[in-house]
Amino acid sequence: MSSYSLGIDFGTTNTVLSLADASGPARLVRFPAPEGELFAFRSCLSFYAPAERPSERTIEAGPWAIEAYVEDPAETRFIQSFKSFAAAESFSETQILGRRYRFEDLLSTFLLKVRDYAGDSLGAVPDRVIVGRPVIFAGAAPKEALALERYEVAFRRMGVKEVLYAYEPVGAAFFFARELDHDATVLVGDFGGGTSDFSIIRFERHDGEMRAVPLGRAGVGVAGDAFDYRIIDNLVSPELGKGSDYRTFGKTLPVPNKYYAAFARWDQLALLRASRDMREIRSLAREAVEPDKIARLIETLDENYGYQLYRAVSRLKETLSAEEGAVFRFEAGSIAIVKPVSRAAFEGWIAPELAQIEAAVDRALADAKLPPERIDRVFLTGGSSLVPAVRAIFHRRFASERIETGAELESIAAGLALMGRERDLSRWTTKAASLP
Repeated sequence: MSSYSLGIDFGTTNTVLSLADASGPARLVRFPAPEGELFAFRSCLSFYAPAERPSERTIEAGPWAIEAYVEDPAETRFIQSFKSFAAAESFSETQILGRRYRFEDLLSTFLLKVRDYAGDSLGAVPDRVIVGRPVIFAGAAPKEALALERYEVAFRRMGVKEVLYAYEPVGAAFFFARELDHDATVLVGDFGGGTSDFSIIRFERHDGEMRAVPLGRAGVGVAGDAFDYRIIDNLVSPELGKGSDYRTFGKTLPVPNKYYAAFARWDQLALLRASRDMREIRSLAREAVEPDKIARLIETLDENYGYQLYRAVSRLKETLSAEEGAVFRFEAGSIAIVKPVSRAAFEGWIAPELAQIEAAVDRALADAKLPPERIDRVFLTGGSSLVPAVRAIFHRRFASERIETGAELESIAAGLALMGRERDLSRWTTKAASLP
């Protein structure tokens, strides 16, 4: 084993790095960001170049990328949630400021910026790192081998000689296992931005050493990002014209829903503003039955209110995790959408995603060939694990005293680093098969 190991939790929303040596707790890598020191580094990139000097490009990542994009959205290309394309065969490349970027190019660019921003907190990158991967990659028909090939290329460019991959909930299990003082069968649920993953592991002590045996796993490509879109679709889009009508040639027709699909990703709204659809939206303002709603849609796009909208949605979701009701407040320019929202209404909106998550939990139990009563402990991690309706899935199956949560953003990276202490890492990790 190296003198220390590096665990990397590359997430759809955030990326977290952690270091562990031969003993003691894992240590989070921290970043001196503009708003204060942080360890959860936003998984995003921005690209900017003056129109008159396109070769003078500036690339930022994390909070610096968001800051650059908010300041100049018209001239800045912003990329986030790109992990969701890792296993997509249909995604071959994208053009950014005249240069082609494949997925592995985007990821390696991001990783190199992360390394630079971390500075002394990370130090030299070790020869071997353990990288988290979802149980099921996001997408309609994900290609797991393709995703791992792309990961391999990107992490090698970071200066790593050996890259090992472990399921993200297994990494979290190693983190939580520190608290176990007896043999136990543990189910870990990891709720990220794009995927919800579950692993069942048996931890046993032999001769004073903790050993672990993987028993079952399952995952599904929905999580926190889908919850956010449900909020926007039910609260915001109707105030911007979704579900309303317009008149043309003596007929009354519904406003096309396609204009509102971009609200699933706030950074995509600037692209909609520059598209052919924007010309159609502007013409709708003259023909709409409720022109004030279309005017609000146009202002939201013209003034690039996407990030403010995302922050408003995040605040509502966080409040509803603690309270039975909250007030949604999105105020930008002349737009003011202020509405009370009950937790019950929110849970109704996300019911389809909850059903998929619940089915994945049952598949994990079936894969382990265990009934719920054979699970001794349940550890939940990731931001969406705090949503009461998500927690209720587990409370319906397991006794409340068996369920724990905490360290929602750090547990996977820390667990991956701690995994590096294992004598036989091959039981927990894999390599990208097609690369040496």
